[in-house]
Amino acid sequence: MATDLNELQKGLVEAVSAEGLMAFTAEIAKEVRLSGSPEELRAFEYVKGVLDGFGAETALTFHDGLISLPVSAELEAGGVRFPCITHSMSVSTGDGGMEGELIYKKSLAPGMEAAGKIVLTDGIATPGGVEALEKAGALAGIFINGSITHEMTVSRVWGNPTPETKGEFPKIPVLSVTETEGAVLLEQLARSGEPVKAWLKTVVDTGWRKLPTLIADFKGETEPEKFILFSGHIDSWHYGAMDNGSANAAMLETARVLAEAKTPLRRTLRLAFWSGHSHGRYSGSAYYNDMHWEELHENCLLHVYADSLGGKGAVILGESNCMAETREYGGSFVKALTGEEFIGKRFGRGGDQSFWGTGIPALFMGMSEQPLSDDVASQTLVRLFGGIKSGGFGWWWHTTEDTLDKLDPANLRRDCQVYVSVIHDACTRKVLPFDHAAGAREIRIALEGYQQIAAGRLDLSRALERAALLEWLGEELKKAVEERDWTDEAAKAFNSGMLSIAHELIPLNYISGDRFEQDLAMNQPVVPLLKDIGRLASAEPGSEEELEWQTFLKRRLNKVEYGLLKACRIAEGLIE
Repeated sequence: MATDLNELQKGLVEAVSAEGLMAFTAEIAKEVRLSGSPEELRAFEYVKGVLDGFGAETALTFHDGLISLPVSAELEAGGVRFPCITHSMSVSTGDGGMEGELIYKKSLAPGMEAAGKIVLTDGIATPGGVEALEKAGALAGIFINGSITHEMTVSRVWGNPTPETKGEFPKIPVLSVTETEGAVLLEQLARSGEPVKAWLKTVVDTGWRKLPTLIADFKGETEPEKFILFSGHIDSWHYGAMDNGSANAAMLETARVLAEAKTPLRRTLRLAFWSGHSHGRYSGSAYYNDMHWEELHENCLLHVYADSLGGKGAVILGESNCMAETREYGGSFVKALTGEEFIGKRFGRGGDQSFWGTGIPALFMGMSEQPLSDDVASQTLVRLFGGIKSGGFGWWWHTTEDTLDKLDPANLRRDCQVYVSVIHDACTRKVLPFDHAAGAREIRIALEGYQQIAAGRLDLSRALERAALLEWLGEELKKAVEERDWTDEAAKAFNSGMLSIAHELIPLNYISGDRFEQDLAMNQPVVPLLKDIGRLASAEPGSEEELEWQTFLKRRLNKVEYGLLKACRIAEGLIE
């Protein structure tokens, strides 16, 4: 779809103030905002006061969240002491620390041997890297970052733990050093004829804390029960001017522009500010999903997320995260306002995407990124979230250097203008043009790949037929959106049906477990229910293992087939 901004929309985006955005950011980022801290709460209270002044209906509530704050780390090898940091959710060693033989593994390959060793490796500490170390039997992991160490959360548990997921917390201490210290450690390993002994100590403060959540509603007039969720986190690593002060500022500026324009909204705009993003693996948004699952499922039409906006040198806007269903819609505003073609990229498992189980379409994470580079942060973000030309949010991401001077006011204004246009349109457009043909196509292509891997051991033909049918039906629905003159009631009914299709497709596309639970914080392939099909393909033909995997995957395939069937029936009903 092509989007040409009308005069009202042009006026709204022109009203976005770079000076106002920087002022909001400066106030939010004047203190370090650790999850559950008094400093973070002051930022929440400031944001609430601003939104109260704009006429929003606000509610600041508190809940229990498991939060992990790195305190200190020490490292010694070959008689040399090295500066280092530890990470959120890392294991604390205790006062005596830990000693072991140091070995180097350039990359953490499956099946590597590291039993009883302290492993030095390249890159930024990630949950997947820590999991690989644990499977290899490592005592601890030391990650060599770039010119500066990057704060990370190394747990795979999404949000608060449950009895089933608490066993997924890291079981080893994890440290990071810069490339300078890494070079010295590598030199020690290279020149020593004897094993190099390393000693390390980590202190991590992990425990339950009261976390704030701020909700602010600007009520719609035609269907106020329906809402657009516009969210971002307030907690930060260090001062977090870009991550996430600039995004919080963009949310406030969007609210200001819409409130001062007094433009009527068809449906409600709900702004949500989370805690526990950086230190609790999305604890705030996950808790909100738990407490409001049914309301989100029934009434939320779209989740728009804002993170790390307006960085200096952030000139790539065409690769922000999106779903197939929202790529064309969101990308049309990027194109209209910046001239850049929007290709989008599939959401990774991150960025407070806690609502996939409800089936809500999602759009955007960070709006703009740096060009791809050899910087370790750039390479890590590409591995985590994908990209072609984009390379993350800057070398200062998750570091002590994330300060106001890393922001470009013009870039921040540009990013905010895209959000203003999307949010206004989503709250006022009669029919939201979700592209279910694109969603079905993404699923169909994945099923074709799984069919090739299965090589006749699992019959995916029915699922493929239904995905192809839904793709065709989705194209017919797109024509209906463009060609019909919609009454309010017809539009509301059509939106409800389109959302019901999303409720089927999005969990199939993104969820590997139960839609009321949270998958681990690990990236998933398309149609993750069938991600283990390679295990079937590698099983010995006629073996018990083959029969077991056929049973397991057939049950999961039934879920895929039936979800597609329900989506097709809904689409057929809408077309009729």
